[in-house]
Amino acid sequence: MSHSTEEFSKLRSYIWPVHTYELKKLVPMLLIFFFISFNYNVLRTMKDSMIVTVAESGAGVIPFLKVWAMFPIAVALTAIFTHLSNRFDRERVFYLMMGGFLSFFALFAFVLYPHKESILLDDSLSWLSDSLPTGLIGLVDMIRLWPFTLFYAMAESWGAIVLFVLFWGFANQITRLGEAKRFYALFGIGANLAGIMAGKLSISLSQTSLNPNLPFGVDAWHQTLVLLISMILLSGCATIILFRWVHTNVLTDPRFYDPATMDQTPVKDRQRMSLRDSILYLMKNKYLLNIAVIVISYNVVINLVEVVWKDQLKQLYPDPIDYNIYMNKITIAIGIASTFSALFISGNAIRRCGWTFTALITPMILLTTSVGFFAFLLFKDSLNSVSGFFWGTSPLAIVVFFGGLQNTLCRGAKYSVFDATKELAFVPLSTDLKSQGKAAIDGVASRLGKCGGSVIHQGLLVFCSTLTVSAPYVAVVLFVLVFMWIGATKSLGAQFSALTSGPQPLSQASKKIGEADLATAAN
Repeated sequence: MSHSTEEFSKLRSYIWPVHTYELKKLVPMLLIFFFISFNYNVLRTMKDSMIVTVAESGAGVIPFLKVWAMFPIAVALTAIFTHLSNRFDRERVFYLMMGGFLSFFALFAFVLYPHKESILLDDSLSWLSDSLPTGLIGLVDMIRLWPFTLFYAMAESWGAIVLFVLFWGFANQITRLGEAKRFYALFGIGANLAGIMAGKLSISLSQTSLNPNLPFGVDAWHQTLVLLISMILLSGCATIILFRWVHTNVLTDPRFYDPATMDQTPVKDRQRMSLRDSILYLMKNKYLLNIAVIVISYNVVINLVEVVWKDQLKQLYPDPIDYNIYMNKITIAIGIASTFSALFISGNAIRRCGWTFTALITPMILLTTSVGFFAFLLFKDSLNSVSGFFWGTSPLAIVVFFGGLQNTLCRGAKYSVFDATKELAFVPLSTDLKSQGKAAIDGVASRLGKCGGSVIHQGLLVFCSTLTVSAPYVAVVLFVLVFMWIGATKSLGAQFSALTSGPQPLSQASKKIGEADLATAAN
């Protein structure tokens, strides 16, 4: 049973295109997505607050974490998910994976952190710190602080595994196309509201000093950590209860779910592209290659500037509680910015100004804010008196402000404008190009981008020793990548316009482009 938005009034079709009887399916799914997104936002700020403030190298440990810890653990978790999917049904896999994540976070808060002094490898790795170049101290910190490294990797994997693999895999299986067109936009707003709620609650639960009224915690940060992780555990349990309710009350209702019409192909029987095949597939098609360049550029650029910004942020807020409060304020601001953009900018910009103009919003925001960020960062010593006279604050605070502004605007644009234009670029393609191209880009391009920024930072740290010294070179690489991003966007925009405005049907046009690019590459 499907319904179009024509059955609703114009205002309702824009704000709430949902039938009353569909609330039985929408509300629990929306709550599941809300709780998972809530935990994602809490964990995203906690992991940075913890590792950056405890590491001797500060934010310099992040590039090493993302390559040598986060990536292997993400691969291992993906392999575990695939193995479980081949042995158990979807519902049991969800419980096992969720249980594993929640158990680890509980273990960290109640066992590992309280005994951190006895389990950290401080003494045993002192010789390694003395023998390696200064720029590699982040690698030593990653090993020395292994409980924090595990927490960082597991917190980062929550988004990739629980949010994208478990939830979206489940949602795409049980949601019809007509429902998805109406429900998924509401999920996006729910995710933004979850970010705002996560930020506000995290700030309110932060203990600025040791609270004697709380029966737990060895210090103020540990009390904050226990409260935040307890909130994560409660949210996770609520997610599991709702997930079970959906299976017993919604998926048994033929109005909402018919197994005969859904994709029931086992994971092991679905065609998967190897890493080599995915890269070759992207290289042979100009249209998909442009999308890949855009995705890689975004992930590299945001990683490059975030690490430098977080290094400055640690200098301004060396205490983990102050750091965590600031990061949660940024999370609230990102939620507000992305909600505003989703409601009033992204859709209207695409309809009125076209795909290319809308797709250029994100790189132009990043380019503009980067100029302010790096200008104050590179010349903050000479601007000391000027910043105090005009703004009444230190150059370091202004650098952190521009970095926070950039992170807020770029993340807000990413969750609305960037994602909308990227997904829209796939729509005119033929079925084969769409499915195989999206798999290659989501599976390869995004990973290359996230690791690429970290590899660049590692290389610069070896020669420059600190993130502050390497900042000018980071700025040069960033601006080069942004201009490549802009060029790929313009090229893709021209091809997108050719596909969507020509006299021939979209499927024929996209097929012709795909065949032409593949033939050119083959020759």
